[in-house]
Amino acid sequence: MRIRLRRGILTAAVCAAAAFAAVTSTGPAGAAPLYPPLPADPFYRAAAEAYPSAPGDIVGIRRMPTPAEIVGADAWQISFRSTNSQGDPITAVTTVLAPVGKAPDGPLLSFQHVINALGPQCAPSQTLWTTDPNLAIREAAGLNVALQRGWTVAIPDHLGPTSAYGAAKLGGQITLDGIRAVQRAPELQVANSPVALAGYSGGGMATGWAAALAPSYAPELNIVGAAMGGVPMNLRKMADGIGTEPHPVFGLAFAAALGLEREYPDRINLSGQLTPAGLAMRDGLTAACTNDILRIGAGGSLPQVSPISRLTDEPGALAVADENSLEYFPGVPDMPIFEWHSPTDALIPVDSIVATLARYCAAGAHVQSLETPTPDHMSAAVLGLGQAADFLTKRFAGEETPRTC
Repeated sequence: MRIRLRRGILTAAVCAAAAFAAVTSTGPAGAAPLYPPLPADPFYRAAAEAYPSAPGDIVGIRRMPTPAEIVGADAWQISFRSTNSQGDPITAVTTVLAPVGKAPDGPLLSFQHVINALGPQCAPSQTLWTTDPNLAIREAAGLNVALQRGWTVAIPDHLGPTSAYGAAKLGGQITLDGIRAVQRAPELQVANSPVALAGYSGGGMATGWAAALAPSYAPELNIVGAAMGGVPMNLRKMADGIGTEPHPVFGLAFAAALGLEREYPDRINLSGQLTPAGLAMRDGLTAACTNDILRIGAGGSLPQVSPISRLTDEPGALAVADENSLEYFPGVPDMPIFEWHSPTDALIPVDSIVATLARYCAAGAHVQSLETPTPDHMSAAVLGLGQAADFLTKRFAGEETPRTC
């Protein structure tokens, strides 16, 4: 493995994150947010602040062994300069899988994987090489299909260096800066490639935000299409639906709240308003991945971890939720969009998807929307994949795609 440093440079959880944020923005001083330790690997520790660089500039690049479940591809990792939600420089990482013998400037797909976690070891740049079956990436088959089509695939760690689970806008910025970095790496030969975006659920949030931010944040990128499914587009509405009864996936909800506190420490004070049981749960989740988050938080509830009873009383933190809700973001994607969801999805506010797409359509965007014939969130993911892949293939070929508006 060669390293070269360069100078210059689950959806229910998201709704609960907004709910916790809504009650913890102006509480008393107390325990500070807990951040996970960075990996010991020095590749993750290079500080973007030390480089006089612009977003997307490369901090480090290295070859990696091809992951065991990936066929016919070379693997790379790039650390790069990005920007957090306060506008400060951060270092982020993306993993690149390139087909062996690919043509220069062939298609480049940025795939935003679902990451339900608070630890950096749970991110794709780690899990693609893990031997732990609980952490192994599940999309290897789809990645191999993309690679067989000659597509280079970039997979960003879109939660950022602090694993800020729930911070959707941050995910969009990291995604776009990751594309910039990949195209600035001459070794990868994608400087002039057409680019597409794809992701579902939490990965769909990062994808949707990248698509909406691109015209203003990264207008130079040639993004020819974005396929996003099951996207939570309104955190405020999702917060209104959170109850106070014990729930089997409460751990994911609490983890997302902690992730938002990490990203907005000056506006959200969750840790300062926790019960002893809440602090103990927080400490147990500090660097946890999905399975441990579910185990530690199973059967938990808001009254167990905090004395707060109302979920939507604090305007300061509600503003944070709104800042991470695509329904309220005025930007409109300037590339064709393929969007899919279940019309009866109980985990996300479907009316917010409809309203957001209607606004895009009114602004002249090219949108193709699919309602899958299934009642739930996860089966919808599978049922929309075929049409999403067809959409991406056509966009890379420069072909027109159907539109519902």
